Amino acid sequence: MEQVSAGLLWDLFKHIRSWLSNLDRAGQERKKQSVQALRQVITASRETSVYIREIRDRGRRDHEVERHLSVLWTNLGFALEDLGIKKLAKRCQIKGKHWADPTRYDEDFIRNADISLDSMEKLSVEMLHRIYR
Repeated sequence: MEQVSAGLLWDLFKHIRSWLSNLDRAGQERKKQSVQALRQVITASRETSVYIREIRDRGRRDHEVERHLSVLWTNLGFALEDLGIKKLAKRCQIKGKHWADPTRYDEDFIRNADISLDSMEKLSVEMLHRIYR
């Protein structure tokens, strides 16, 4: 059996330590990205809530704001999908489509999709708590 030199063992050890360190950093970066995306869902929920209040107060819709909300929710869906947060990503995609065309889905579908702002914000907060544990 061949003997492994001390230098080779040391190089192997350094490589493994470096690899583990990079793996940990990648995990930390993914955690950071997840936190950022979940916080953006909460922010989008609140921005959308303000717009809904504006509709109630003024009695009129603003297509430019709705375009913005559609893009905002759709982009959040993509970001969450990339991070593997699929349940919330799907809800964001539906929310984005709904703002793009409010007649696209019937009321039963919307209710069953559970895309209320409160529900989506609550889910995001719960996921943030899990990340911080």
